[in-house]
Amino acid sequence: MASLLFMAAVASAVAVVRRDYPSDDPLTSCPGYTASNVAETASGLTADLTLAGDACNVYGTDLQDLTLEVSYDSETRLHVKIQDAANSVYQVPESVFDRPAAQSSDEAKSALKFDYTESPFSFTVSRSDSGEVLFDTSAASLVFESQYLRLRTKLPENPSLYGLGEHSDPFMLNTTDYIRTFWSQDAYGVPDGANLYGNHPVYYEHRDSGTHGVFFLNSNGMDIMINNTAESGQYLEYNTLGGVFDFYFVAGPTPVEVAQQYAEIVGTPAMMPYWGFGFHNCRYGYQDVYDVAEAVYNYSQAGIPLETMWTDIDYMYRRRVFSLDPDRFPLHKMRELVDYLHAHNQHYVVMVDPAVAYQDFPAAFQRGVDDNIFLLRENGSVWKGVVWPGVTAFPDWFSANVSSYWNNEFSIFFSPDDGVDIDALWIDMNEPSNFPCYFPCDNPDASAVGYPPEPPPVRSPPRPLPGFSCDFQPEGTDCAKTEVRSLEIRDSVPRAYFDHLVVSPRQSEGERKGLPDRDLLFPKYAIHNKAANADDWNAAEGGISNKTVNTDVVHQNGLTMYDTHNMYGSMMSMASHEAMLQRRPSLRPMIITRSTFAGAGTKVGHWLGDNLSSWHHYRLAIRSMMAFASVYQVPMVGADTCGFGDNTTEQLCARWAALGAFAPFFRVHNSLDSISQELYRWEATTAAAKKFIDIRYRLLDYMYTALHTQSHDGTPMVNPLFFVYPQDRNTFALDLQYFLGPALLVAPVTEENSTAVDVYLPDDVFYDWYTHDRVVGQGETITVDGQEWTDLPLYLRGGVIVPLRAESAATTTELRTKPFEILVPIGKDGKASGTLYLDDGVSIEQAGTSDISFEYADGVLSIDSTFGYKGEDDVRISKVTFLGVGATGGCGKRAAAAKSVVTVDVDRPLTEAFTVEVGKV
Repeated sequence: MASLLFMAAVASAVAVVRRDYPSDDPLTSCPGYTASNVAETASGLTADLTLAGDACNVYGTDLQDLTLEVSYDSETRLHVKIQDAANSVYQVPESVFDRPAAQSSDEAKSALKFDYTESPFSFTVSRSDSGEVLFDTSAASLVFESQYLRLRTKLPENPSLYGLGEHSDPFMLNTTDYIRTFWSQDAYGVPDGANLYGNHPVYYEHRDSGTHGVFFLNSNGMDIMINNTAESGQYLEYNTLGGVFDFYFVAGPTPVEVAQQYAEIVGTPAMMPYWGFGFHNCRYGYQDVYDVAEAVYNYSQAGIPLETMWTDIDYMYRRRVFSLDPDRFPLHKMRELVDYLHAHNQHYVVMVDPAVAYQDFPAAFQRGVDDNIFLLRENGSVWKGVVWPGVTAFPDWFSANVSSYWNNEFSIFFSPDDGVDIDALWIDMNEPSNFPCYFPCDNPDASAVGYPPEPPPVRSPPRPLPGFSCDFQPEGTDCAKTEVRSLEIRDSVPRAYFDHLVVSPRQSEGERKGLPDRDLLFPKYAIHNKAANADDWNAAEGGISNKTVNTDVVHQNGLTMYDTHNMYGSMMSMASHEAMLQRRPSLRPMIITRSTFAGAGTKVGHWLGDNLSSWHHYRLAIRSMMAFASVYQVPMVGADTCGFGDNTTEQLCARWAALGAFAPFFRVHNSLDSISQELYRWEATTAAAKKFIDIRYRLLDYMYTALHTQSHDGTPMVNPLFFVYPQDRNTFALDLQYFLGPALLVAPVTEENSTAVDVYLPDDVFYDWYTHDRVVGQGETITVDGQEWTDLPLYLRGGVIVPLRAESAATTTELRTKPFEILVPIGKDGKASGTLYLDDGVSIEQAGTSDISFEYADGVLSIDSTFGYKGEDDVRISKVTFLGVGATGGCGKRAAAAKSVVTVDVDRPLTEAFTVEVGKV
């Protein structure tokens, strides 16, 4: 039976659903709305919207009275909101998503223009200068029901659309029979055509005339359908289970400007610590703390720089958060491991899941009960689900005491004095996942059979581990081991009811917290959530609650999981960010999460989930990274290098080690049922790791500067080619090569057993990273061959100056002592410019920073800055290398082969402005 259900789920996942409202579709009878009482001002308008005929009540009850509010927030942003007149329909809380400040720009100054038709009501958004229509809702009548909203916009033929994540589909979206579903799910294997972990309901549309963006601020489950039919033409349609129509339109007109303007809405990304760009390693399945320490030692012996060691849930006692396995990961050895890492300028991270074991040990559960921070059932009992430790309780991130509770658990367990003194945090399973307990999850104890899995055998250290303490050495070693008292664990289950736990009453009307009398488990409209056994199970069969917390659960403030499900992961991120800050108030927290919502990048980074060791997922890592960094404003992003599930191969892992070195977040991680894949396991992966970590570390300040820029104004640190060359139609669909920062073109081999790759070079000047040869792009694809497993083509874009460390190092701490080399790849116009940002790499409040600018023209490089950073002694530029000096023109094969490299030794401190001359060109 299980296999049949699996086959049904797979079939459902790949099925194409046609949805074009033929004449017999009940939605065709929906009358739409009529606008009245329109009041216009210089900065917007308001109006009443009234149902224009008999209610259709297809998926809920049609609301009779709505309001329209239009605001020209800035010269490039337009805000349009349609909500219920009673102000009772749920809206995303300000506490979760802080609204952008409106500058009350005049319509006359706006790059966008709002127009409307009174009856049936529809609206358009167009460019003020050209009149080009960007969004047109006359494509179908507006539907606003108690549990269903529908709005459709016309699109031009063959539109270039990007975003609407999180998904594993092509970077440029399909535009025929395509459905993007937004409903967070624990999506092992990150399948194509499915809803995944996070929700970012924003799309960028790129046209020859310019780029614009549309953000739909709504956290309810939804389908966004994109189709092109003879009856309706090309369109995009929103279908949601609730909420309001809350749209932000940004005018661009360049792709980078759209990204910057979107960042003004959702917030600019968090600045991460410098060391966060180092190389990270993890594995789910390390047997004990010795296994972890041995991996650290082996990386050192292999000569592969390891910045940070991570530990998955293996460290926990029976998979329970805020606990240590006393036999395999005892506290004294964990502290010795962390001390060893810190003494070697390395770092340590562990995983924390949201679900707390329904057990007396550790005391985290009882403290949560005492603080009343868990989700509750209607009868006042703790809502129980099942995750790795078995029966669990889930924090209610809206409860009054949840911040103090979470902060306290972090203070206790991660205490620098007597706990595990982590340097960053990894949070998982926060969709939230309730994977073994299928809806209705009314017998979690039965579903928990087999959870947690049995732990591995207890062992003594099997072999010497040089450099580590005596506790990591085999029995019989002549040294004194730490004497510890055995930890007594009371493995008992708390009682079922606690007298002081009472479900909060539903809110009063007019509080934007949700209409009463909705069917929160069985909505009539079925979104295409793949966590359900079949798509249509998302309605009558309760599929939206399958493998997660039931959607009728009421938060302490009266909101429901039906409305807030998609924000659960981001709310855990916010609480965890606060908890990490209270541990180390002066330092930037680095938190990597699985589930995200729009705006998550202001607090966290994201790893791309439980991918597989396959060539398809190797390629997928590129486009998924591009989407998060360039579209969703979550730049600290990367996939599990070499894949999480299944077994990698030496060839795949070597290629992926090279590719991963050019992602903002670079970590190897895989599953306990897969072969070990630390990068020292094979000759080719070792060689690739050494080669490309060396390049990455030399580029690390360049990457750090790019993140600083994005954290300041939203300029993406990872760029699809069309962001850089928006007029080149050949770049629109490219998703296997990209720019890291403004200058470095990364173009990996992407096929198994291939030693060649086709690289598209736009009409511009480039330089081979390795040879410094000048390569003139002709707006054509070139074939780069001779690429062995340890090779990856890299090109520098002419005109963009790149600051490099003159050499690499074993840790980022050592790296910061190295001098700089400045690469000046001269552009087609004979000029070049670039920037370098310097600070201490970790502090929230900086004592001083340097924003250094480089400008090259007419044979002279000018270096200027505020020069406020006074960190490592004697930060210097040792040399400047000019590429393309004396190159003439930009056409022909002879020009393409020109080298003309000049290196000038400088040896100047970065404390004052100066110039470097290379001669006239």
